[in-house]
Amino acid sequence: MPRPQHCLCKAIKFEPNIMYFKPQGVPMRHLQVVELSLEEIEAYRLRHIEDMEQQAAAEKMDTSTSTYQRILYSAYKKIADALVNGKAIKIVKHK
Repeated sequence: MPRPQHCLCKAIKFEPNIMYFKPQGVPMRHLQVVELSLEEIEAYRLRHIEDMEQQAAAEKMDTSTSTYQRILYSAYKKIADALVNGKAIKIVKHK
């Protein structure tokens, strides 16, 4: 049985206004959906929008560097899956 995941909700300073992204011209009913957590979006934002190094971003998210790296890698994998395979992206508050 895996350990329960620690919620980083208190460390997230960003909440997107848009919660879905999808390929243009394809109805949602025909799309598979990839779910990204707020933690994954925040990790991605800190690294690529704020240009923070992993250690600084981990501190800002109040987590260890290795945990931050796992969250960021998970975001990369999900975003790549959605882009390459034409899936919608849904941002969820709790995952």
